[in-house]
Amino acid sequence: MKLTNRSKVVSDKKMTFGESIYIPAILKGMKITMSHAVKTVFGKGLATISYPEEVRPRVKIWRGEHVLKLDNEGRERCTACGLCAVACPAEAITMTAAERTKEEKDLYREEKYASVYEINMLRCIFCGMCEEACPKSAIYLTDRIVNVEENRGSFIYGKDKLVEKINARIDVSERQSELQKKMMK
Repeated sequence: MKLTNRSKVVSDKKMTFGESIYIPAILKGMKITMSHAVKTVFGKGLATISYPEEVRPRVKIWRGEHVLKLDNEGRERCTACGLCAVACPAEAITMTAAERTKEEKDLYREEKYASVYEINMLRCIFCGMCEEACPKSAIYLTDRIVNVEENRGSFIYGKDKLVEKINARIDVSERQSELQKKMMK
C-alpha cells in the first residue's frame, strides 16, 4: 500500500574524477561561507550583540525561570498535588507533600502543601507543561533568564529560589489565560 503518489528516481551514474574528490562541493561550500562573511563584515547583517549591555528582544510569552506564586495574602498557592511533576516530560520536578499545622495557617493556603519542591534546571526543557497542569495557578515560567552557575548542584532550584518574595512580586499576566486572570481577582 502506497501512502503517497510521490516517488524519487535514484540514479546510479558513475561519478567523474572531480566529483569523486569532492572539489566542486568544497568550492560551492566555500562560496556560501564567503558570501555570508562578506555580508556580515560589510553589510548590515551583523549577527552579534554586546550581551550584557545590549539585550536581544524576546517575545512577551518567552519561557524562562520558574516562579512559585503567592496569593494576595502572601500564602503559597501550591497544594502539592503533583500534577506538574506528572506533566513534566523531562521529569525535572520533585516534591514532598506535608500537612499544614495551625501555626502555619498564614503561610499556606490549603491543608496540604509542598514541604520540598525542587526543579532540576539542567533537565528542564522549558516547555510550560507544568504551568498548564497546575490547577491552582501556582507555577509560572517568567521572562527572566536562568542564572549561570558554576556547579551542577546549584541548578537544582528549591523553594528558596522558586517562591516569589512578597515585597518583589513578579508579573505573569502575559502568561495567564483569561480563566486564570478571573481566578486571581
